[in-house]
Amino acid sequence: MTLDASAPLEVDPLIDDPATRIIVCCGAGGVGKTTTAAALGVRAAERGRKVVVLTIDPARRLAQSMGIDSLDNTPRRVKGIEDRAGASPGESSEGGGQRAGELHAMMLDMKRTFDEIVEAHADPERARAILGNPFYQSLSAGFAGTQEYMAMEKLGQLRARDEWDLIIVDTPPSRSALDFLDAPKRLGSFLDGKFIKLLMAPAKMGGRAGMKFLNVGMSMMTGTLGKLLGGQLLRDVQTFVAAMDTMFGGFRTRADATYRLLQAPGTAFVVVAAPERDALREAAYFVERLAAENMPLAGLVLNRVHGSGASKLSAERALAAAENLDEGGIVDQTSGKTGVRDATAASPSPGSPAAHHTPGTDPAPESDAEAGPEAQLTDDQQMTHDQQTSQQLTAGLLRLHAERMQVLAREQRTRDRFTALHPEVAVTEVAALPSDVHDLAGLRAIGDRLATGGRTPVGAA
Repeated sequence: MTLDASAPLEVDPLIDDPATRIIVCCGAGGVGKTTTAAALGVRAAERGRKVVVLTIDPARRLAQSMGIDSLDNTPRRVKGIEDRAGASPGESSEGGGQRAGELHAMMLDMKRTFDEIVEAHADPERARAILGNPFYQSLSAGFAGTQEYMAMEKLGQLRARDEWDLIIVDTPPSRSALDFLDAPKRLGSFLDGKFIKLLMAPAKMGGRAGMKFLNVGMSMMTGTLGKLLGGQLLRDVQTFVAAMDTMFGGFRTRADATYRLLQAPGTAFVVVAAPERDALREAAYFVERLAAENMPLAGLVLNRVHGSGASKLSAERALAAAENLDEGGIVDQTSGKTGVRDATAASPSPGSPAAHHTPGTDPAPESDAEAGPEAQLTDDQQMTHDQQTSQQLTAGLLRLHAERMQVLAREQRTRDRFTALHPEVAVTEVAALPSDVHDLAGLRAIGDRLATGGRTPVGAA
């Protein structure tokens, strides 16, 4: 089954195009953004590009799937790409003259990124004061929006180095649809807020005027806020603001520059969703928001799509067949013979050995010839039992198939609703794998599905 989109999402032309320098994978949590980003990175590298994948997902699945012990704030080379491509970087590969690429991976360390910014834009003495400030340590480790803002900072740093052909970003797993884009604005609002300006005022006024302001105005504010926040915390905030004063403008400037970079033609957003109602509703919001922000949307990756090799057998027919098998299994096909055998065993004839059997002694064993009719009856019973077991298994399989077809129908309805709302969005499907992705082979399989849009790749088994 394929979507009725105006055009499919062509993944290979997207990652092969030298003009494509940044791909941002976004979507709701739990839809496979990290796996999609990693699979795109592997495929792009094995098609000749030098790629770095930046993940902000704390689950660390990316490192495991790429065979890296751990990821940190420094890009690490992924092994196995050169062997797969069949050539060293700069040499022609065996299959089509393409050049082997490189794949690097990293995980955002937002505190370390914040520290790097301070160290790069402040003199050593002021940098030490900021890094040792308790309020800064709390801010850099977990302030709302810090992770998303630092992701923007790191993306800007990677692009400025111009070391990689392609940067693939796995956005944070936040519930709010585009916190990644909102973070610069929120940080700007924080830095421009009245509270920050008030704390910065004494340092900016300086001299006696500043001291007078501090003694009169700040004493009242400190008395009130000190009760709410604690006097030590307020002093830490004031020290932090005074030290960071010269850097605030730089934060906004870099955030604005990265934001414009995301709007540039060399950037492509890929929305990732699962074929479920809530995930596609979130994907529709992403699409609309990206359009409102003038962000270039490449298309939608519909992940973990179910399929069936027997799609011609409908759920209704499968359930009807299962019910017929169950009804046929109710009848005991050998009940008559069993009854005769039981009656015979319960009432031995007067002349039989069983009639003269003394309790506590075992009767003499019968010969095979004498036990023939009953042995044949046991074989019939065994055959009937096997037939019933086979029917039960068949009925169970038919019910499982019916459930699968119902899932397919539900997924089709949700896809149809999305494409009806956004027929302009190119879509590619990724069929669900039988197990989780945990290595490069699994990422390659996902990459094949991304490129073929649910069709069987050429040469695949």
